[in-house]
Amino acid sequence: MTPKFANMAAWQQAELLMQPVFIRVIDNLRKELEQSSWKGTYRDIPVWEAGTTDETRATVTQLQEELKGASPERTADIEESLARLPKSHPGYQLHLQHQNHEFTIDLWQLCYQICFRNYNPVINSLGDQVVEVDTTLIDDETGDVDWINLDAKAQKLIAQIFASLPK
Repeated sequence: MTPKFANMAAWQQAELLMQPVFIRVIDNLRKELEQSSWKGTYRDIPVWEAGTTDETRATVTQLQEELKGASPERTADIEESLARLPKSHPGYQLHLQHQNHEFTIDLWQLCYQICFRNYNPVINSLGDQVVEVDTTLIDDETGDVDWINLDAKAQKLIAQIFASLPK
């Protein structure tokens, strides 16, 4: 579920932060994995709007595959059909494995926990909660990303995740 913003200013603040947050998340996950016995595999997954049926997802996937080798005439028909169907957006997961334990971390949800104050993935997945940008991650004087605070928050959250994993 994509976050709901109170106003355009909050959306712009989140837009400023999300790419740097994602960069710090990936870098800090890499550092933790290097020191850990856990093995991590990144996966791209399609994320669908709530209420999209499995049948619709399958239809979209089939049409996208068919589009790859379609003739020019058929391409127009497929694109017209796809335009009427829901679209997925890219999601990213880190799949962790160690001995007989497996865990999956949704990287967007992890980024949201860093970017927003008191973000709870369960509550916010219902779509009714308006998010509040953590403005401590933005330098008051310049309006730019405060990389020191951002890195500290990312490190802390990712360290907590790895500390909670079975040994």
